[in-house]
Amino acid sequence: MKTSNITDKLLLLKLKKKDPDAFAQLYDLYLTPIYRFIYFKVSTRQDAEDLTSEAFLKIWQYITESEEEIENLRALLYRIARNLVIDFYRQKARAAFVRDEEVLENIADEKQQNLLSQIDVEIGLNGIQKVLRQMKDEYREVIVLRFIDELSISEMAKILNKSKGSIRVLLHRALKVAKKISNQNGK
Repeated sequence: MKTSNITDKLLLLKLKKKDPDAFAQLYDLYLTPIYRFIYFKVSTRQDAEDLTSEAFLKIWQYITESEEEIENLRALLYRIARNLVIDFYRQKARAAFVRDEEVLENIADEKQQNLLSQIDVEIGLNGIQKVLRQMKDEYREVIVLRFIDELSISEMAKILNKSKGSIRVLLHRALKVAKKISNQNGK
């Protein structure tokens, strides 16, 4: 864990100098985890790809334009991704006021995209995804951050803007709910 922190600090110094190679390195390091984090929240491949691209654009802009000191590059990247997902759903909620006909078409399109994305996902991830989708967003988020993206409790606390104790309690509750849902699905 200390090695990744040192790597992130060196990478951050290079990024502050607007080094394109450092950005490529950042992209290579975090593309898969950030995409996965977003995908589990939006569950359509295209939306996840778009939001992931936007997250990397925003991190580049933030690092090169901001004077603030960045303590944890990884946590900042996840926070940006999380905020983009929140904005995505806010925009989606505003779009809900369109005509009924358009809504029905969008639902049909989303169902098709969900079906295609389920085919793309491996069988093991598909089972996990089914359980996660049945959980409330707060629980799903902590499970993805901790066990899929392998973030520490401290990093999760920074991303979610909560205390470490709150994260531990939330994680414990999320695991109990996941176990219950998994047992129900198995029967």
